[in-house]
Amino acid sequence: MSTDVFSPWTDPNEKPLIRFRGVTKRFGDFVAIDNLTLDIYEREFFALLGPSGCGKTTMMRMLAGFETVSDGSIELAGKDIADVPPNQRAVNMMFQSYALFPHLSVWDNIAFGLKRDRMEKAALNARVDEMLKLTRLEKFAKRKPHQISGGQRQRVALARSLAKAPKLLLLDEPLGALDKKLRQDTQFELMDIQEKTGTTFVIVTHDQEEAMTVASRVAVMDEGRLMQVATPADIYETPDSVYVADFIGDVNIIQGTAKPAGEGAYFVDWAVNQPPLLATSERPFTEGQECHLAIRPEKIAISKEKPAEAENAVTGKVLDIAYLGNLSTYHVELEGGQIIKAQTANTRRIARRDITWEDPVWVKWSKTAGVLLAE
Repeated sequence: MSTDVFSPWTDPNEKPLIRFRGVTKRFGDFVAIDNLTLDIYEREFFALLGPSGCGKTTMMRMLAGFETVSDGSIELAGKDIADVPPNQRAVNMMFQSYALFPHLSVWDNIAFGLKRDRMEKAALNARVDEMLKLTRLEKFAKRKPHQISGGQRQRVALARSLAKAPKLLLLDEPLGALDKKLRQDTQFELMDIQEKTGTTFVIVTHDQEEAMTVASRVAVMDEGRLMQVATPADIYETPDSVYVADFIGDVNIIQGTAKPAGEGAYFVDWAVNQPPLLATSERPFTEGQECHLAIRPEKIAISKEKPAEAENAVTGKVLDIAYLGNLSTYHVELEGGQIIKAQTANTRRIARRDITWEDPVWVKWSKTAGVLLAE
């Protein structure tokens, strides 16, 4: 297996499969998409992530041809698709409701689009069988949709969408109807199928965990704008803004003012009568500039004793404890009134609860644990 990491977006010679260029979409006075530019590459599993109403579904509908662009252009494989009707685009869309035909068998549902294209019979049979095998539905070929489970119906919809070998498959909240355990299993199935077929997948979701699990890159959206486009690891570890840091996973945000403290390091004044915090940052901050220090709970350690050596150590008392089996999250109120979450892994079979409610504690973290953000 090649050791090359899949990252076509870092190669200036790679041509994107999809290019949004200054795309704006208005509905009357409402701007749903605001001057958006984005490249998506072949074989990517790309996630559009954001709260309801952020414009992610509108972007997908423009790609599918169900909405027109107000300004700007969308290119697919180097061609402007503005005048290409939906049924002539090399794009397929899988809806949240799956939209299967209830009176047709699983086999006939998958074959439907191929029959409409008048595919030759032997090739059609071979293609449907290939799709049944890919989605592990061979045993269910003769059943009707109501005779199979939600997860299996989801796979039928996927097989039908992939049968015509589109360049691009759009998935609109495809796992929304499944329960949590099944969703998690299906996420890995989706990734597996995407890798096997090499089709470019663009998924719309408001579920951060889902986007972070399946995607090669994630676009975090808000109010029709892209807030950050990066790999899941970069979005989690180096968010661009407080909005992105806060939107993905759990995070502590400490507000303060910055003061240079040597090469790439800053003191953060954050509370009256409290020593400043120390943080590193590649972004420059000026003296007195307002800043936000974003630190993930798992990067903060908690103890009853004062830490012997720590770049940042603050006292507080335990307000709340959430026990999540493998993890415990402590909500600690600091002396300035700020509440910090600290997380510890429960490695023993029976977690020893030596820290409990109302206990005075110390929380500590290193200067590189957080990200210093301007806004």
